[in-house]
Amino acid sequence: MRIGNKEFDVANHTYIMGILNVTPDSFSDGGKFNHMDEAMAHVQQMIEDGADIIDVGGESTRPGYTKISDEEEIQRVTPIIEALKSRFDVPVSIDTYKSQVAAAAVQAGADLINDIWGCKADTKMAQVIADTKAVCCLMYNREEAVYKDYLKDVISDLEECINIARAAGVEDDKIILDPGVGFAKSYEQNLQIINHLELLNELNYPVLLGTSRKSVVGLTLNLPAQERVEGTVATSVVGVMKKSAFVRVHDVKENYRAIKMTEAILRS
Repeated sequence: MRIGNKEFDVANHTYIMGILNVTPDSFSDGGKFNHMDEAMAHVQQMIEDGADIIDVGGESTRPGYTKISDEEEIQRVTPIIEALKSRFDVPVSIDTYKSQVAAAAVQAGADLINDIWGCKADTKMAQVIADTKAVCCLMYNREEAVYKDYLKDVISDLEECINIARAAGVEDDKIILDPGVGFAKSYEQNLQIINHLELLNELNYPVLLGTSRKSVVGLTLNLPAQERVEGTVATSVVGVMKKSAFVRVHDVKENYRAIKMTEAILRS
């Protein structure tokens, strides 16, 4: 898979998407990197620590988050993306479910559109992805955690996302899938989808696992967001063993080391 100017061997390696939140209210690092100098320094560190992609988010999606306008989100993310692309040779992702924000971000230099609603929240998103020829990550999500058959329903919902994207003209080699850990799931269901990631592989698209500092880790270990590094690392190890192509994390260095060690063992 090609993202930006980089080739990703998604069948044989787990890559790291480093999180850059330029928001005042994200659940674990709100306000820390919403100034240019702090943001660029943090990106530099993440790249040195092993990040392969930088994911820029301008609106928090934590439970109970405050929705902001497209214009405000664009003003937050586009200067950061432009600075990133001018200073670093790294693919950049925009974390948004809004087509207008996605289009502006790609124009600013973003290579990947990371949509937590999998093209379902904004009816124009799939066409923006197709028209810009950006890679997309389609995340599973739904309004209510009501299921007939939980695992089958997750796969079915992801198939719907794929069909929406393909109908708009998005090519297969530009689609990544995300099971949506932390979204429309109970604690037990979050654990279950991590343990059954191999089901997503049957759809024949690269899989991204995003668990970093999330409630499933906090509830398991009874720890606040800032102390969930080891728990997140454990999920990344499971991700490697389940053939995830990407993990999306805040703490790049620790996850990079765990992935490298796990892959060495699996190759032996």
